Amino acid sequence: MENGATTSTITIKGILSLLMESISEDEEGKRVVSLGMGDPTLYSCFRTTQVSLQAVSDSLLSNKFHGYSPTVGLPQARRAIAEYLSRDLPYKLSLDDVFITSGCTQAIDVALSMLARPRANILLPRPGFPIYELCAKFRHLEVRYVDLLPENGWEIDLDAVESLADENTVALVVINPGNPCGNVYSYQHLMKIAETAKKLGFLVIADEVYGHLAFGSKPFVPMGVFGSIVPVLTLGSLSKRWIVPGWRLGWFVTTDPSGSFKDPKIIERFKKYFDILGGPATFIQAAVPTILEQTDESFFKKTLNSLKNSSDICCDWIKEIPCIDSTHRPEGSMAMMVKLNLSILEDVSDDIDFCFKLAREESVILLPGTAVGLKNWLRITFAADAPSIEEAFKRIKCFYLRHAKTQYPTL
Repeated sequence: MENGATTSTITIKGILSLLMESISEDEEGKRVVSLGMGDPTLYSCFRTTQVSLQAVSDSLLSNKFHGYSPTVGLPQARRAIAEYLSRDLPYKLSLDDVFITSGCTQAIDVALSMLARPRANILLPRPGFPIYELCAKFRHLEVRYVDLLPENGWEIDLDAVESLADENTVALVVINPGNPCGNVYSYQHLMKIAETAKKLGFLVIADEVYGHLAFGSKPFVPMGVFGSIVPVLTLGSLSKRWIVPGWRLGWFVTTDPSGSFKDPKIIERFKKYFDILGGPATFIQAAVPTILEQTDESFFKKTLNSLKNSSDICCDWIKEIPCIDSTHRPEGSMAMMVKLNLSILEDVSDDIDFCFKLAREESVILLPGTAVGLKNWLRITFAADAPSIEEAFKRIKCFYLRHAKTQYPTL
């Protein structure tokens, strides 16, 4: 596989499962530490709110929400999501703009399915979330990759967008805050993205599953702010901000004040597609208004503080390990990319080899960058408690010392 290439046969869960299987069962006394999966619930320092738990409990025990919901979602949940997203927009959304999905993954599938047509292509960020490529292949959408620029805080290479796009380009995917890079885009960069998309004649898919998880100098700005410039499909979920990925409550939203999606034929197509989907459990949907309206800001602040602290620990350790380098300090989301320097390592051929040997020798799980589109990089998830991160990096340092070439520093 060439540097920067991806393959539709690689999935994050698939490669993490293989890494777990590679750990020797006779390795006693060394617990597995995973910084590979973006599931904060694996660590006790990340728990959802009591408000969320009570809302779901009340909904379930009310005996009112055991039946089917409307295929587009419960009206009260759609209205609550519209009001929640409207807080950060210069216009108001209505429940008719919102469709409930089974997590953000299903929202991705809906977006790509709605845009698919013969000879169409879509622009995906690299590195990025591989589910987009998988969905595109199933929908016969040609994928064209737009490289993110690590030296510019993982901004989108807009010159590349212009060179790659043509009359068959249907959309550009923007993931902000960034997974896997930990970046947060500025207002100015997002405006340039919107203006570029308008000029070239395609819409923007805004993946905001990590919306509001920004702890650096730049605040989170939703792409929908620029919906009057270019039509935006906003995808999101409760998963990350409320730390409930297993609840599978997501949304597909037309943030489009100019009304490009208001054509009755388009709306009817949306509704018919949702007729064949299975959305989240009805009682989870019924809990959404309470969850969105009553969660205290202190919960969000605590989560951001934890993520900031964890990312700082990662960055401090990275400075101590010569074979990995962080080109950009995380500003949001729950993950970051680090570059491998293979030239100073013995018997390590690439990022996949590095991760499998690290798993076998040290019981530490990292995600090889190849899984997200960048060979010889690593994705590190920092949604973990401080002791686990410290332990993981101590072992990574030991791994480096064991494999470092003799002419390079062994600290």
